[in-house]
Amino acid sequence: MRGAFRDQGSMFSYVLPEQRIPAEHPLRPIRELVRDVLNGLSRSLNRLYSHEGRPSIPPEQLLSALLVQVLYGIRSERQMMEQLDYNLLFRWFVGLSPDDPIWDASVFTKNRERLQEGDVFQKFMYGLLNHPRVKPLLSDEHFSVDGTLIEAWASQKSFKPKDGSGKDDGSDFHGHKRKNDTHVSTTDPEAKLYRKADGREAKLSIGVTPHVAQNDTATKTGKRRRSAIDRRTTCRVGYAISQTCRKMVECIFGWGKQHGTMRKVKHRGVGSVNVDFLLNLIVYNLVRIPRLLAG
Repeated sequence: MRGAFRDQGSMFSYVLPEQRIPAEHPLRPIRELVRDVLNGLSRSLNRLYSHEGRPSIPPEQLLSALLVQVLYGIRSERQMMEQLDYNLLFRWFVGLSPDDPIWDASVFTKNRERLQEGDVFQKFMYGLLNHPRVKPLLSDEHFSVDGTLIEAWASQKSFKPKDGSGKDDGSDFHGHKRKNDTHVSTTDPEAKLYRKADGREAKLSIGVTPHVAQNDTATKTGKRRRSAIDRRTTCRVGYAISQTCRKMVECIFGWGKQHGTMRKVKHRGVGSVNVDFLLNLIVYNLVRIPRLLAG
């Protein structure tokens, strides 16, 4: 028997969002971890808000929305609000009922800055790593550091002379020598010119000095390549361990650029970029921890 088509559904629904999310959905263990950490941050969050005035966006929901944004690679906070309006999965993760109104994108951004000034993201990471179920997974046997180039939210045309002199106004930068000592970006003054290797194009980026692998292989002509590091570094036992662990570290950067929001940052200034990077690290850990616990 053919079912009757109704162009409009029922006006009222009595199904809870909890019942609409599959029991085996991968967001369930992540949401449980996030709720545990947020409960431990309740006192710290109270100190960021006044006891008078209109209620703000609950910081627990705000932080949960930022985690979803990174988890699904949503490129802007305005688009995040659009997704939150009709995506029942996102509403369930953040803690909004189907009838709750979403927030204005500008208000969402202002409240994000409040969390940034209160070091809430650092406290969340600390709380996550010290979770009773997570702390046994950690080890202090070795500490490795790697680096990557994060492209800034600034164009090449914004890189202009500091003294305002010369014909290099940014509109035509071909043939002009530009250096960080003499030029600065008018869009993001904290962004610097970096290149990943010789012969590669320079980009405005936020740079971290990398712990690179030694390159001393012979060329076709028989000459040895000149490596950026020497035996003073490579002779140490820790260097050999770092090269073994390097792939795991690089996977974090690769995940942040491929799946997260670090391909090109959407905020300006080193402080805001640090928060974006920290959010990507938090989400990367939240993705991996349930798998480690299950194992």
